[in-house]
Amino acid sequence: MKLHNLLTTSAMAAAVTLGGSPLLAQDADRTGWPESFTVGTASQGGTYFAYGSGWANLVAEELGLSGGGEVTGGPMQNMALVHTGDASFGMTTMGPAAESLAGTNPIAPGLEMDNACAMFPMYQTPFSVTALSSSGITTVADIPAGAKIGFGPAGSTSDTYFPRIMETLGVDFERRNGGWTDLGSQLQDGLLDVIAFAAGVPVPAVSQLEVQTDVNIIEFTADEQAKIIADFPVAEFSIAADTYTTLTADARSVSMWNFSIANCDLPESFVEAVVDIVMSDNDRMLGIHKAARSTIPENWDKNAVLMWHPGAAKWFKENAGADIPDSMIKGL
Repeated sequence: MKLHNLLTTSAMAAAVTLGGSPLLAQDADRTGWPESFTVGTASQGGTYFAYGSGWANLVAEELGLSGGGEVTGGPMQNMALVHTGDASFGMTTMGPAAESLAGTNPIAPGLEMDNACAMFPMYQTPFSVTALSSSGITTVADIPAGAKIGFGPAGSTSDTYFPRIMETLGVDFERRNGGWTDLGSQLQDGLLDVIAFAAGVPVPAVSQLEVQTDVNIIEFTADEQAKIIADFPVAEFSIAADTYTTLTADARSVSMWNFSIANCDLPESFVEAVVDIVMSDNDRMLGIHKAARSTIPENWDKNAVLMWHPGAAKWFKENAGADIPDSMIKGL
């Protein structure tokens, strides 16, 4: 069953067909390689879209294929699209990945999405809250009862976890969904009180808001952070002060790891070549998005949920000394 009809927007973004051939790709057996590919990202204005479209274009250029990022509903939908093969690649966070494997993905309840394999570590997704300075909201406790909070696209990591987090912290709210760019505009127009972001930093929509108006980027208190970590699959995180012009000090947060995923049936040599392009030159990835500072080989061990694609596992074993057991590699 095709899942493209489930897309929030089924538009290809910046697809390219350019020449290029890194050393590994030159030597690779291209038997079974696709002529084109898509990378499931998320809504425009979010980090997934900028990061995913960027590495898709980089890979397409280096391998001489047609490829690009596709706007989707985010991690949950990406797991579904990659599992079925409707997208070759995608991006997900560990929480939605675990739920998808367990058959509790709301896109297709009961379907265990075990044909989406880990490909490479991306970055941590911090959870943070943004409000207009004019609102007077400077802490989570300041959020008024009945506040209209934008949680991102339906089914996204934000939408899956941030409402539960807010409930854990005792916040009474009205839930709103939409793309990050749209929610940023609604916040600026006074249609929302708060936006609750779960996205790699800097979030493009927040950076844009900073240019246009005064905002408060709200950190969690130590007690709030502890409550969240106790109840959700997240870890401590600190948003560096230089991430946004608004911040004058590091902001206390929590985060969830993101991984790029590949359909498990893709040829081993193809996935190995893709991983080589992304992981071999971090400066190029940093040119795509600052969140890529964590897209480095040693973070292979941040995946304890998904089976590895054999092509990806081969690259990390040979180039990063990864101790990936056969029991965590698809097909072995």
